[in-house]
Amino acid sequence: MRAGRRTIDRVGRGAIYAVVALLLATVGAIAAPQPTHGLSYFGELKYGPDFKHFDYVNADAPKGGTLRMAAIGTFDSLNGFVLKGNPAAGLGLIYDTLMTPSSDEPGAEYGLVAQSVTVPADRSWVEFALRPETRWHDGQPITPEDVIFSFETLKRQGRPFFRMYYANVAKVEKTGPHSVRFTFEGTGNRELPQILGQLPILPKHYWTKHKFDATTLQPPLGSGPYEVGQVQPGRSMTYVRVKDYWGRNLPVNVGRYNFDAIRFDYYRDDSIALQAFKAGRFDLRVETGAKNWATAYDVPAVRQGLIRRVVLKTALPEPMQAFVLNLRRAKYADPRVREALDYAFDFEWTNKTLFYGQYTRVESYFANSELAATGLPSAGEKALLEPFKADLPPELFERPYAEPHTDGSGTNRKNLRVAQVLLNQAGFQVRDGVLVDKAGNPFTIEFLLDNPAFERVIAPYQENLRRLGIRSTIREIDSAQYENRLRDFDFDCVVGNFPESLSPGNEQRAYWGSAAADRPGSENIAGIEDKVVDALIDKIIYAHDRDALVTATHALDRVLLWRHYMIPQWYMDGTRVAYWDRFAFPEPPKYDIGLPDLWWFEQAKAKDIERRAPALTKPDGQ
Repeated sequence: MRAGRRTIDRVGRGAIYAVVALLLATVGAIAAPQPTHGLSYFGELKYGPDFKHFDYVNADAPKGGTLRMAAIGTFDSLNGFVLKGNPAAGLGLIYDTLMTPSSDEPGAEYGLVAQSVTVPADRSWVEFALRPETRWHDGQPITPEDVIFSFETLKRQGRPFFRMYYANVAKVEKTGPHSVRFTFEGTGNRELPQILGQLPILPKHYWTKHKFDATTLQPPLGSGPYEVGQVQPGRSMTYVRVKDYWGRNLPVNVGRYNFDAIRFDYYRDDSIALQAFKAGRFDLRVETGAKNWATAYDVPAVRQGLIRRVVLKTALPEPMQAFVLNLRRAKYADPRVREALDYAFDFEWTNKTLFYGQYTRVESYFANSELAATGLPSAGEKALLEPFKADLPPELFERPYAEPHTDGSGTNRKNLRVAQVLLNQAGFQVRDGVLVDKAGNPFTIEFLLDNPAFERVIAPYQENLRRLGIRSTIREIDSAQYENRLRDFDFDCVVGNFPESLSPGNEQRAYWGSAAADRPGSENIAGIEDKVVDALIDKIIYAHDRDALVTATHALDRVLLWRHYMIPQWYMDGTRVAYWDRFAFPEPPKYDIGLPDLWWFEQAKAKDIERRAPALTKPDGQ
């Protein structure tokens, strides 16, 4: 009986185990991640696996012609991945990435070098299957070894940005003849698979024969739609379309990269470049000066329709443009000092008098988007912020953030009185007309510039600072010196610009994270070291859905604003473009103005300009 009972028990348990094993296998099969042709941060893709081209391109755009643009300053290197040297403009044109973004849907990428991508539900890894037909410009195939080399080299020897961007990648390995997998340190980082999709791919067989962390004027090997053409160091940089580019017929590339050549001519400063543009020396100019846009284009070529002017608008967040204070310097340590400097800046007068009323004051690090914090903190934001309540300004919870405002008359006495009180509270006093600290050291500010156009903005600001007892100077240096000083954080105050996307994530660590604050060459030029900011960045990176992402971004926005880390300037909800009427372009997509890859050259228009304005310099190659 006992023996028989044990036999029955074993048989019963065996059957149960078999059923359980079958169920587990079935569940595993159902749950196994499947390769897809693209990724979306928000879950769904607009374009299916068999799409022919993006909706916003002209699939029949003709190839040909030359596009000439301007760059300011100089260049001495064709390696834009390292800190050394000043890289030439446009180097991204020669490189491909694993995936490429769609410009009419937020947070979406589709395969470029990668034929497909696989991501598990927990976001613990991502695997890319490479297209067998991919080729470098020398004809060799792009391999998983190239992808691994690119990742490891950029993280080890590239700009500090790469180390921050890829910080949560634990390992990368080849998983097949055409596949590579990145394994992450944890789970739930929704953006990291797409960050790896943006990885620029470098040729291992080329760079193992060349020094990667050095400047070079030898054209590097790429795989993209263009390759380096004529190089005139410090004068011009030309890229030539690769006629047999391996990816020219991919759906993500149809209708794009239409110019036979793209050339960047270098000018000493923007005012010289403007005059050169009006004289027909180059074709297209993105105008950043409001005064120029309002007054500098009243010339015959504009009146005759030879030069066209448009404002191209998108739905992307506007960047935080600001006077960036170097928080590594003790005089800026007290937030009341930084707030006082904000009160001294009269935006309304500046906008009315200098900018012809074209701008809006920046009041968010994610301006003009749903990511910008408004009103009082929501319940979700409070849940994130209240654990840090003792470390945050009480006002953050009590009233909406707003920048100081004036009536635009140029009389800023009310705000200057507020600024004076704040400086006194921070321990500064005016003695003999000079603001000094407790040790008697005068408060001075040096504005470091590489663009003389900002002098007219800073000059009236200097007058307000002088009334507070602050002595300030403007130091204008060339672009190479400027980059070196910025890289080494050797400045008092500079003008900074921090672009954002609709899907903020790991790049926030590079902008504001403590780990980047003292790393030379990092994007955290302000030197922000704030445990609350670090915690909120993690909440953004590991947000489980769109609502959680928006809530965490609102909370981060509030903290950055109420800490007064920067003195916000202004934005315009569009990009001002002036161009000689030799070109055509489709309606810009929602999230990109499409320059230069969606535009194309029109021979008939070019001949009309030649006929109507024969004295103009004829574009090279046309």
